[in-house]
Parts: sequence; structure tokens; C-alpha cells
Amino acid sequence: MTNDTFYLVSFILVTAAATYLTRLIPFVFLGRHSSHPLAQHLGRYLPAGIMAVLVAIFLPRSANWAAPIFGLDALIPALLVVILHLWKRNALLSMLVGTLCYMAIKQKMGGF
Repeated sequence: MTNDTFYLVSFILVTAAATYLTRLIPFVFLGRHSSHPLAQHLGRYLPAGIMAVLVAIFLPRSANWAAPIFGLDALIPALLVVILHLWKRNALLSMLVGTLCYMAIKQKMGGF
């Protein structure tokens, strides 16, 4: 194994371990406190709050507001995510379909 290959493999392993540990540690240390009212409150409202922040950041930056149909290239996937989530109650499915719709509009049709 050459020096460069060893460096790259070491870097990938350390990065993977750090990523895994940062996701594991909260569950290990806070798992006992899942019945705490604050943890339940955060678990109930934090996902919706994070999604609202993502939408507030996503729409102004990603839409083509100068297009003939004002920002429709970002509003269609956003509406699709909301409707699909209200119908199926599956966040992963909603985000996946919304992302695929947005990518299809941007890549295949060049936006509106």
C-alpha cells in the first residue's frame, strides 16, 4: 500500500467513525431520558420546525423568480411534499418524491 493510499484509507475510516459516533452518542447518553417532558416536546415539534426552516431557506434560493411563471419550479415540488405528507404521513416518502420532482424540473425541463 502506497503512502497516499494509506492516507486516503485512514482519512475515510476516521471520517466514517466520527460520523457514526456523532449520530450514536445522543442515543446512548439520552436514551434513558426519552420519557422526559422536554424530550417529548422536542420530538413532537422539532421535526416540523426544521422542515419550516428548510422551506424558508430553500424556496427563495432555488426558485427561478424571474421566470414567466413566478417561482413555480420550486413551488410545485414544495406543494407536492406537503400534499403527499398530509396524505401518507411518511416524511421520507414526501421528501424523496419532492426532491425527485424538483430535480426533474431543473434537469429535464430547464425550469419553467
